[in-house]
Amino acid sequence: MKTVGCISMSELLLNTIKMIKPLDKKAMAEARARQDILTKPQDSLGRLEEVSIQLAGIQGKPIPQLKDKAIITMAGDHGVVAEGVGNWPQEVTAQMVYNFLRGGAAINVLARQAGARIIVVDMGVASNLKSHPQLLSRKVAPGTQNIASGPAMTGEQAIRAIESGIEIVNDEVAKGLDIVGTGDMGIGNTTASSAICAVMTGKQSSKVTGRGTGITDEQLAHKIKIVDKALTVNHPDPEQPLEVLAKIGGFEIGGLAGVMLAAAAHRIPVVIDGFISGAAALIAAALSPQLKDYLIAAHLSAEAGHRILLKHLGLKPLLDLDMRLGEGTGAALGIFLCETSARILAEMATFAEAEVSERNED
Repeated sequence: MKTVGCISMSELLLNTIKMIKPLDKKAMAEARARQDILTKPQDSLGRLEEVSIQLAGIQGKPIPQLKDKAIITMAGDHGVVAEGVGNWPQEVTAQMVYNFLRGGAAINVLARQAGARIIVVDMGVASNLKSHPQLLSRKVAPGTQNIASGPAMTGEQAIRAIESGIEIVNDEVAKGLDIVGTGDMGIGNTTASSAICAVMTGKQSSKVTGRGTGITDEQLAHKIKIVDKALTVNHPDPEQPLEVLAKIGGFEIGGLAGVMLAAAAHRIPVVIDGFISGAAALIAAALSPQLKDYLIAAHLSAEAGHRILLKHLGLKPLLDLDMRLGEGTGAALGIFLCETSARILAEMATFAEAEVSERNED
């Protein structure tokens, strides 16, 4: 085992990180060359062209294919809700998980449209959820501890959360997986994510803490104070991402970080959703900077810190729809656009094939 800060990195985590390689430049060059001879002005499809080239580099194929699509939505509760940081009771986490399993949530609608399967994971819901054939139980504990009074979890629990995400992706790869989206559910998780964002980006908590599910100005001021208190009590070190996760994170955040690392290790593109997925990406990218090349930001969330977070990661969102729901809803839309970009590259005719004259360079 390798020790990072005061937390020992497991063999599974270490080996997963070692598997993450640079993008395939040859495949990207071939994809770029094909884009330039398709029946359109060069670069006229903008980001769709850029995404198709990134996908080629990730998969190592000049013409990437996105047949098997999945969204992994992880749920976990947060002890910090005891501080009154939001409007919704903690039991909503479990209730929404059941809604996912019944197919009635926004993520279900959007995933169906995108043709993606949903994997719902209990990473640390405070309730004892009933068994369900579509529910994966990877419960680390029934919710984290209150970060305003101490660490969210132990170092061992942080590793276990990340490993769970890795193992789930490894299992999904065996079933067929070409692209994965990340989603979350957990009352209180924007508070933990704000704390992570403040630490990892070096920004003041007042700049990165948002309204979550729609709190008032007075409630927002209180939430910022709680984030500040959590940082003062725990002293997380941005150079030690596992420590940051353990001190101020969440089980679903750790699990999503593991999903991202494992996907990159298997050369699978990762479409990240909003602020909570972004917080997980901050942890994962700090463990493996190479990971950033495998990430595609689906959208710019309405959460205050999301723009700062994406800029820190060097990611440019595909959409800006003022969304702040989570669940993987933005990721589903992003997966649809990624498939669109890949299909344009594969199916659009070249100038020669269509017998269309190319631009005169004279």
